[in-house]
Formats: sequence, structure tokens, C-alpha cells
Amino acid sequence: QVQLVESGGGLEQAGGSLILSCAASGGAFSRYTMAWFRQAPGKEREFVASFGRTAFLMYADSVKGRFTISRDNAKNTLYLQMNSLKPEDTAVYYCAGDIHGIGGMKLTAYEYWGQGTQVTVSS
Repeated sequence: QVQLVESGGGLEQAGGSLILSCAASGGAFSRYTMAWFRQAPGKEREFVASFGRTAFLMYADSVKGRFTISRDNAKNTLYLQMNSLKPEDTAVYYCAGDIHGIGGMKLTAYEYWGQGTQVTVSS
């Protein structure tokens, strides 16, 4: 069973950049499909990006060309580089892991979740 801890959130101006990290422990990190989701106030949690164990990448249309997901299996860490931030990117960002490799955009495919990190983008 893997434990996930996000960090790197904060307050940033529109057009700025942030990088989120997700440190994993307690499991074989390289075997997991990993993803980032986010949840804005009053909205459902939504898919942002995923990194499959075969290095297959997926992005939500709303972040394509601005966000980049990456992972370092040697460090058991998942990253999300966020550039050209917009106020609508404001949300709590969650790291998620799927041992079965189904992953993708489906929230319910992920068994393990971090506690989230707040990202606030001011206009």
C-alpha cells in the first residue's frame, strides 16, 4: 500500500508557474499509474494529467500545452509543472495512484490518494 504526500502549492499570479510534487512511500512506485486531479470549491474533482507505468501520458484539454506531468521512479516522486497559470486553475490538487494500471481519466480507478495541496491563482 502506497502513501502519497503532495507539496508545492501556494499563491501565484496569473501567468506564473508552480511545480507540485507528490512523494510516495510504502509501495512499488514504479508499478503504479500516477495522476493528478483537482477540485475547485463547489465543483467535482476532475482529472488533470496521468503518467502510466509504460510512460503513456494523458492530459485534460484545459491544461494541455501548459502543464507537464513527470515522475522520477528512483526518487518515488511524481511532479506537475504548471505554467501560464490561470485563475480557473485555482483548486486543491490531489495526487493519486493506481496499482492495476487502469488509471487514465477515471477517478474511481485510483485506489490511493494524497491529502491535497492548495493552488490559488490571482488575476
